[in-house]
Amino acid sequence: MIVRRSPDAISPTAHYTAEVWARHGLSHPALTTAAGRVLHAASRVPMSASSAAGGPTLESFLLARHRLIDHLLEREIAAGRVSQVLEVACGLSPRGWRFARRHGDAIDYVEADLPAMAARKREALAAAGTLGERHRVVDIDALRDEGPLSLAAVATGLDPGRGVCVITEGLLNYLDRDAVEGLWARTATALARFPHGLYLSDLHLARENTGPLAAGFVRALSVFVRGRVHLHFGDAAEARLALERAGFADARLHRPPDFAGEIEVEGRGAEVVRLIEAWTTGSDPL
Repeated sequence: MIVRRSPDAISPTAHYTAEVWARHGLSHPALTTAAGRVLHAASRVPMSASSAAGGPTLESFLLARHRLIDHLLEREIAAGRVSQVLEVACGLSPRGWRFARRHGDAIDYVEADLPAMAARKREALAAAGTLGERHRVVDIDALRDEGPLSLAAVATGLDPGRGVCVITEGLLNYLDRDAVEGLWARTATALARFPHGLYLSDLHLARENTGPLAAGFVRALSVFVRGRVHLHFGDAAEARLALERAGFADARLHRPPDFAGEIEVEGRGAEVVRLIEAWTTGSDPL
C-alpha cells in the first residue's frame, strides 16, 4: 500500500529544495517559501557536521541531481530530439521557469502535479511571468492508471509528431517498488506514442548507500521528509532490468561525479544518487 500525503500538503523537502535552488541562482523568488528559509537555516548545523565528517549533505545531493537532469535535458533539446517536456510532480521546481525563458517558442514545457500543488504552482509562475501557451501547469495524479488525471490523459495533450521528455525529480523516494514500477510502465507506454521518448529521474541504489555515513544520511533524510525513503534496487543492473521490463528500450544510470567537467558538482552528496536516462523504442540515445 502507498501512503499518500494530503493533496494540500507540500513536503518539507519541497520547501527546503526551493530554497536551495534559489540560493544557488537557479530559481525565482516567487518559487521560494518562508518555510523553506526556516528549514534551510535549521539544517545548517547537521549538514555542516556531516560535511566535516566526510559525509554527504542534502544540499549537495539536491544540486547534483538537479544540475545533471538540466544537462541531460539541454543536450536532447540541442540535438533536436526533444521539444516537449512534461515534468511530473513538479512541486516548486524552477526548471520550467528557466527552460521556458531560455528556449521560448522552441519548446513546450508542461508542469504537472496534484491539483492543490498545481494551483499553487500556477500562481507562483504567474508572478514569475512565464506562463503562457508554451509553458503551462496541469493537474495530474501519477499513480492513476486511467482517468483525466492520469499520465496517459495528460500526454494526449502533447503533439504526437514531436519528441517528449518526462521528468520525475524527487518523486521515486516516496514510493514503494510496486508503485515505481507501475509509474515506469505508464511512462514508457505514454512515451511510445512519440518519435523520441526520454525519461529522466533520480534514483538511490541500496548498495551505494550502505556505508555508515551514507546510511546515516538516508536515515536522516527519512526523518526530514517524515516518511520512509525507499531504496528500491540493489544496483544499476537491477534497476536497468526493471526499466526494460516496464517497456523502455534502453536505460543508463549516471553518476553525477562522472559529469564533473560539464556540470558543477560539489560535496559527497553527488555520490549517493544516480540519474536515470531511459529511452523508448525508436529513440536514438547518445
